[in-house]
Amino acid sequence: MSSVPKPRVGLFVTCLVDLMRPSIGFAAVKLLEDAGCEVIVPSQTCCGQPAFNNGDRATARDLARQVMDAFAGCDHVVAPSGSCAGTLVKHYPELFSDDPNLAARAQDFADRCHELVSFLTDVLGVARVAAKFPREVTYHDSCSGLRELGVQSQPRKLLASVEGLTLVEMRESDVCCGFGGTFAVKYGEISESIVSKKTENVVSAGAPVLLAGDLGCLMNMAGKLSRNGSKIEVRHVAEVLAGMTQDAPIGAPESQRR
Repeated sequence: MSSVPKPRVGLFVTCLVDLMRPSIGFAAVKLLEDAGCEVIVPSQTCCGQPAFNNGDRATARDLARQVMDAFAGCDHVVAPSGSCAGTLVKHYPELFSDDPNLAARAQDFADRCHELVSFLTDVLGVARVAAKFPREVTYHDSCSGLRELGVQSQPRKLLASVEGLTLVEMRESDVCCGFGGTFAVKYGEISESIVSKKTENVVSAGAPVLLAGDLGCLMNMAGKLSRNGSKIEVRHVAEVLAGMTQDAPIGAPESQRR
């Protein structure tokens, strides 16, 4: 009797994870392998989101073609980021909508792309993870994952299976943190106002740990919390779900890092 082949899943690591927090990538690999996937990590580049958001369609298209080539042999492409996954799923077809030679390919590629936790729950049917985290946590719903991909109940479903973990919902968990990629650079004062309100809600929740699914949001909130003297730990949800919380929290001082 022949065995069912494992789905071949390409991990789109994302620029921020690669440069700032590789442990998120390792956590994603563990979660996918535990769910029965064959995981590959091809040589890759930026998804093109910064160029796309700033109106540089030519650069965005060039980067999109490179990404589609890199992951051509994968059954699925998964990213530990609603922001990058949203670009692959929603904006690649838009980028090539006027190109008859690439429109169908871009749509086929987009149909195979997923945010990590959504892929685990909605595609693979994962309902539980074998992780322990005996802490109270609160969760921020990142804009792209929530509004472009409908990621909201999925992380909460898996967090509910983590032994010892208690989820404390913050006020306005679905409101922007103020990062928005280059938005935070272009409109610093507005971004600061938004993240100030967001971190007030984080602190008011009373949980000692903040989780989310996008590293950009996490870095933005961690920076503001640190500047305010808060001791709240900031982690990517994948790290907790994979039981890989040995590294110092996001934004921790250099003295706390290994």
